[in-house]
Amino acid sequence: MPANNVGAILYLQALTPLHPGSGTALGAVDLPVQRERHTNWPVIPGSSVKGVLREATPKDLRPRLFGAGDNEGTSAGALSFTDARTLAFPVRSLKGVFAWVTCPQVIQRWKRDSGLVGAQITLPEINDPGESGAFFEEGSPCAHNGNKLILEEFVFDAKFAVLDFFDALESEERKRLVVLDDTNFTHFATYATEVTARIKLKEETKTVEEHALFYQEFLPAEPSSTLLCWPRLREGVTNRPQPSRISALSGRPRLFRSVGTRRRARVSVRSA
Repeated sequence: MPANNVGAILYLQALTPLHPGSGTALGAVDLPVQRERHTNWPVIPGSSVKGVLREATPKDLRPRLFGAGDNEGTSAGALSFTDARTLAFPVRSLKGVFAWVTCPQVIQRWKRDSGLVGAQITLPEINDPGESGAFFEEGSPCAHNGNKLILEEFVFDAKFAVLDFFDALESEERKRLVVLDDTNFTHFATYATEVTARIKLKEETKTVEEHALFYQEFLPAEPSSTLLCWPRLREGVTNRPQPSRISALSGRPRLFRSVGTRRRARVSVRSA
């Protein structure tokens, strides 16, 4: 990638349960969340994030940054977004209420993607903790009897490590960070979501519609995701948005609407 194609990393953290819907029911859950095909990890479509950030941007800047709307012409926007991919996932812990879990594969992908936008993130070499092991910091509130970690019904042996590099989380929250092996992380990212039974109401009477029970999957509050945002390279365009302008998209929590429902999720957006 050309050296002048510099963008920014945006970190997303759900403050309430979030439903980035896939629109396809393949099992018992009628409205599952969207997932990567090859990893089965949750993902938030870049188009959804772009739409939310567009609404939060002053109207006079929207056509240039995000492209023209229905009645604003046909020009393309100056910013490109990737999907927001899982970085740390909250899992219930016997001690300390919950832990943020991640894995070596997620960290390596984060490091690779950061280089695409010119970000310099120094990450130590994270080894595989093994099927029964877990890396976390000494003094973690999630530690059980000092050398065990119990997540849901699974027990892991402690392997202490310094994890203060993980700036996607606030400094105090990094104490809850746990690095599991890729397989265990995938298990929790697949099965540690929330599944809620819901009903459909008749529009006219607001009473329950017959045979209208359905199940909807949500990402629990707290998961952290990362996405990349950079200026598009377009011929003849010299005043592309600078990283400072892109970083300005972060700030107060944004509202993400769940497709097909009235439910909204509040998500914190901040730049690296």
